[in-house]
Amino acid sequence: MGTVKGRVILLVEDNSDDEALTLRALKQNNIVNKVIVVRDGVEALDFLFGTGAYEGRDIRDLPQVIFLDLKLPKVDGLEVLKRVRADPRTKLLPVVILTSSKEEQDLIAGYSLGANSYIRKPVDFIQFAEAVLHWLVLNEQPPANGGYE
Repeated sequence: MGTVKGRVILLVEDNSDDEALTLRALKQNNIVNKVIVVRDGVEALDFLFGTGAYEGRDIRDLPQVIFLDLKLPKVDGLEVLKRVRADPRTKLLPVVILTSSKEEQDLIAGYSLGANSYIRKPVDFIQFAEAVLHWLVLNEQPPANGGYE
């Protein structure tokens, strides 16, 4: 796979082992996008909407894709997804749920709330890299502002 350059990836993951595996899979497949790692739902929302620790961040500079765990402290992944889809500035952002949950209701809820993809951990590195490549290279993105000014 070739080198991929571009916007950032937002990884919302509270488990340091899963974070390390994800970052290693990206690196081994020459995905060189900057990865912003946040460890709970509040921090994810703060990053996306320029609040809290990310106050003043230019929120027009959105990630190319969000990899979102479901079982998060403070605000769970499904609530993060719900808020992302409810805001016109972020509603079209690609969101890939990356979770160890085997609960069918999580799968259904994720897609019902607008997830673009649902991947169960642990994942095969090659399959994961192909999925990442899809979202970073092959996927056609809507305008950064989602058509809103």
